[in-house]
Amino acid sequence: MRNPDIAAPQFQRALGPLDATMIVIGSMIGSGIFIVSADIARTVGGGGYLLLVWLVTGVITILGALSYGELAGMLPHAGGQYVYLREAYNPLIGFLYGWTLFVVIQTGTIAAVAVAFAKFTSVLLPSLGEQTVLLAIGGFRVSAAQVVAILSIIVLTAANLRGIREGKVIQNIFTIAKTTALLGLIVLALAIGWNAEIVTANLATFWNAVRTQVTEGNILSLETLTGMGLLAAFGAAMVGSLFSSDAWNNITFTAAEVVNPQRTIPLSLFVGTLTVTLIYLLANVAYLAVLPVAGSAGATDVLGRGIQFAVNDRVGTAAATAIFGEGTAVVMALLIMVSTFGCNNGLILAGARVYYAMARDRLFFTSAGTLNNNGVPAGALIAQAIWACALCLSGTYGDLLDYVVFAVLIFYILTVAGVFILRRKRPDAPRPYKAFGYPVLPALYIAAAAAISLNLLVVKPAYTWPGLGLVVLGIPVYFAWARRRAA
Repeated sequence: MRNPDIAAPQFQRALGPLDATMIVIGSMIGSGIFIVSADIARTVGGGGYLLLVWLVTGVITILGALSYGELAGMLPHAGGQYVYLREAYNPLIGFLYGWTLFVVIQTGTIAAVAVAFAKFTSVLLPSLGEQTVLLAIGGFRVSAAQVVAILSIIVLTAANLRGIREGKVIQNIFTIAKTTALLGLIVLALAIGWNAEIVTANLATFWNAVRTQVTEGNILSLETLTGMGLLAAFGAAMVGSLFSSDAWNNITFTAAEVVNPQRTIPLSLFVGTLTVTLIYLLANVAYLAVLPVAGSAGATDVLGRGIQFAVNDRVGTAAATAIFGEGTAVVMALLIMVSTFGCNNGLILAGARVYYAMARDRLFFTSAGTLNNNGVPAGALIAQAIWACALCLSGTYGDLLDYVVFAVLIFYILTVAGVFILRRKRPDAPRPYKAFGYPVLPALYIAAAAAISLNLLVVKPAYTWPGLGLVVLGIPVYFAWARRRAA
């Protein structure tokens, strides 16, 4: 029995403005910026549309962050977005967000980023790649890459179990390192790698909207896009850029550990999302300076393959090769390893705080609702790690992430709409920061996100409906927890 004279562990307010901003930036920048531009280029064609996809994604992200700032200042509690939804609507809506976050959004992203880390580790150590099968039982196989991915999750979880200060040190070091390296790559591409012939060719097709359909590495068809077809393709192309720009809201989960959260969180949301948006745009300008957009899947060199057909969609590696020649794969692998490792630290650190808040509401495992002697939710961190590792072994995390694109957008829409709802429900509540441009900019965000969601329902029904099903599956789970709470 705990001695009543011994105070229970408390969250420690150890995250200052720099730390909070590093969590925003570090959680957003993973491996996506080095990869997804290839699929965007195949979907919409010219370099102008490639840049426009990233620009629109960035503007939408910043608008969402500006709106979240008001909620963060009004409700600076552990759990962030879960708390906003609970207070704006009801416990069911909050739970459905937390449920989806745990089942796939956060844990699936952690698994996917960990496997990306492992894949690039195998560039340095080929024996640790996916081709090295360590265990095979029937159709179930475990590769060395999966083991590396799992070990990376365990290491980062163990580090974060030691306390928020340890977690933030890792976050700051890796975020500064990868941001500096990425900016260095951009500067070198523009200063040294600039290829006037390629730039001229890309400018000539800058606004050519052509969808390249590929089957088994071969071009199946080229479709000129106009009107609604172009809008539909543009929305579909944003799936990759949206995921690459996601996780900016994670800082809200850690509000109980932020110094002066009413000011620090809104500021970090704006500075962090703006910084990442600018870096992503500059990275794609750099790609267009050294690589042609269009290419051939059968070409043997990076210029022949272009952005569209970079090997394994590794546009960042192709750009580095175009600048420095062959032999840069190891350098890029190291950069992406640093990027993904730091990204996962932020995701692991922040995600557990949501499950802690749910457990405090008796809507999650009781053990997740307590803090260890280091002032962190150990049970929540461990539960998150176990499920993320299971997803690594399942190999289904990629499909699951595709399924929840729609669900993620819906929860963002509901949260920003919560700004309007809470202004009506709690007009006198303290709001140290008010949503910039209210009501126009929050409404614009809702309209833009809703348009993308409706577009995805039409153009990618195989992904959107299963994602909605995962959310709906949480309804009976909620009532089971609610009965348990009432018992």
